Amino acid sequence: MAKPVLTLSSKNYGAWSLRGWLMCRFAGLDFSETIIPPDDPAMKAEMLLLSSSMLVPSLQHGTVKVWDTLAIGEYLNEIKPKAGLLPADAKARAHCRAICGEMHSGFASMRGALPMNIKAHFKGFKVWSRAQTDIDRVIAIWRECFKAYGGPFLFGKQPCIADAMYAPVVTRFLSYDVPLDSACTSYCKRVMELPAMKEWVAAAKAEPEEIDELDAEF
Repeated sequence: MAKPVLTLSSKNYGAWSLRGWLMCRFAGLDFSETIIPPDDPAMKAEMLLLSSSMLVPSLQHGTVKVWDTLAIGEYLNEIKPKAGLLPADAKARAHCRAICGEMHSGFASMRGALPMNIKAHFKGFKVWSRAQTDIDRVIAIWRECFKAYGGPFLFGKQPCIADAMYAPVVTRFLSYDVPLDSACTSYCKRVMELPAMKEWVAAAKAEPEEIDELDAEF
C-alpha cells in the first residue's frame, strides 16, 4: 500500500488542518503531506466559513479517503488501536467523544472573533462577550478533564484526539493574550511543547505570506 497522504491548508491559519495533522502524528502514522494553494476553494472554505465539514484536511489511505476531521480521528483509532487516540475506559471514551463533538460543531463566536494565526500576538486583545462565553466553556471543559483524569493532558498521561481538537484553541489563547488560570496556562504550555506542535509551529512561521488577512471575513 502506498504511503498515506494528508491534504492540508495553511499551517498558520488552518485550524482544522492542525487537528487532523496532530491526530495522524499522535497515531504514529507514516504519512506524506499535500498543501493546497491559498487560492484553492477548499482553502478558502476552511479559512472563511470556519466549518468543520470541509474537504481539508483529507486523508487518503490506500483506497480509503476520509475528509471530516472527527472521521479521520475515528479511522485512525481503528487502524492504530494501540496508539491510544481514544481512552480505553468506556466512560472516559464517551466523555472524550462528547467534548470533541462539542468543538466540532460549536464555539463559532470564539472561532470567528479569534481566528487561528500562529505568527501573530495581539497583546491586550479585547474579547467581545459572545466569544468570552465560548472561552469560558472551553476553560470549564479543561478543568473538568483535569479533575477527572489527573492530567497532564485532557484524558491523562498522553495526548489523544481531544488534545488535537483543542490544540488550535491553545494557539488562539496565546495569540490573543487570553487570561488563564495556572492549570490552563500549564496545559497550554504542555501542548505547545509537544514535538509535533513545535514542528507545526516552525512550519507555520516559515510559511510565505500569501494569504491576505484583510480579505478573510472572520
